[in-house]
Amino acid sequence: MAESRGKNLSVIGVLGMFSFLTALSGSSTSLAIPKIAVTMDVSSSAATWVVQTGLITTAILLVMFGHLGDILSKNCVFLAGGSIFVLGAAITGLAPSFVILLFGRVIEAIGSAMIMANSMGIVTQYFPNDRRAEALAMISMFISVGSISGPGIGDFIMSISSWRWIYLFNVPFGLFVLWLGFKFLPIPRETWSNILKVTKGANWTGQNLFTIGIILFFLSGTFFQSGRSGLLMGLGFFVVGGAITIYSFFQDDKANLPWIAPEVIRNWGFMTSILALMLVMLVNAISNILLPFYFQSFNGMTPFTSGLIIMLQSVAMLVTTPFTGFLADRINRELMTVIGLAVLMISQIGYALFPEGLNMYRIIPAILLNGIGMSIFLSPNNALTMGMVDKKLAGVAGSFNSFARTLGLTIGISFGSAILFFQLPGVGRITSTLGNRFMQAFTNVFWVATTVSAIALVIVLVRYLSSKRHPEKAVNQ
Repeated sequence: MAESRGKNLSVIGVLGMFSFLTALSGSSTSLAIPKIAVTMDVSSSAATWVVQTGLITTAILLVMFGHLGDILSKNCVFLAGGSIFVLGAAITGLAPSFVILLFGRVIEAIGSAMIMANSMGIVTQYFPNDRRAEALAMISMFISVGSISGPGIGDFIMSISSWRWIYLFNVPFGLFVLWLGFKFLPIPRETWSNILKVTKGANWTGQNLFTIGIILFFLSGTFFQSGRSGLLMGLGFFVVGGAITIYSFFQDDKANLPWIAPEVIRNWGFMTSILALMLVMLVNAISNILLPFYFQSFNGMTPFTSGLIIMLQSVAMLVTTPFTGFLADRINRELMTVIGLAVLMISQIGYALFPEGLNMYRIIPAILLNGIGMSIFLSPNNALTMGMVDKKLAGVAGSFNSFARTLGLTIGISFGSAILFFQLPGVGRITSTLGNRFMQAFTNVFWVATTVSAIALVIVLVRYLSSKRHPEKAVNQ
């Protein structure tokens, strides 16, 4: 028993440290955007593609890598992803131009997709349902620490050196975690002939349709950012890309070897959890992308100071997560998600009421409530999601969960910045001279975020009321 527990803790350590690295890279990148825009001589809106490129790539590949983890080996795909992530971090850190920088972010994102697609599936392999929420909460703590460290480490690095070291920092640490991974995660022997055999009949047509649809869908944000002149073109890309993406799911459902098992996509309880997660991550991403512009570009705050303030969200998550993970295994998970969404919606109202100046008494509460709401929601919702599918489908279910998370982040960043810059036609970079124009645009974006969080709240409230009426169907009972 002690040996098994020790092995499980080692697995959590490896999964957690890679989660730490990906969170560290993501949070550092968001805060580095204003600096990258200046040093690479690109506009503020163009610089947001440093984040968006990585998220779009991850979203496109998550389900595919989750399926490959199910039919090959979750451990193998996970560790291969770690190796690719380290390579991408090195390319990004050494990039001589903005184009190479984006290329490095794509490579890094491919590795992240392989890691994220199989992490929850590996947890499901090693932990029973009655301990799964606690295990997932432990990994969430690593993510929170990465998010906390990102602003602090990233802004400290930028204050003494180049932003490039934000990525180069990941290389030696990533190699160390890889060494631990190969030590604690057993990898079955696989030959190229077997890999080609099991993937030959995969639904590559559906994957290609999905890829094209996602790219067109998110390219629409670029046109929206240009203001009214690009509105029609943006709407065209938005509608066509969205239609192709939706059709790819129908096409996959009818394929001989679909990427997503039909019993997963038709599991309405599972899909409800997935939809709620996507909306929550969409809302959270809006503040992640806009707050650096508010603090640094508009109010002239240093990157280090703004990082310390923004990291309060992750501090709140870190402090709250152990309790929510513990409670999620012992009380009603559906009720906890309702409470988490209510707190998150209140935080978005707080962002919408931000002052033009730096009044911390009005700023900090919203940031703290955002972190608390996310923490209360995530652990129980993740446990609900993974408890609704058979263990043999844990890989694709976990990857679909990660896909919803990443898609929400991508939509939030892309369309959050698009809505902001759509209201500021002709503005290349955010500065204090914009005055009330910027603040009105900033406020409007967060009223949209409040509306989206209210929709998510209604979804989880309906789920909770349904579980009360039909307790025999509740996953955690």
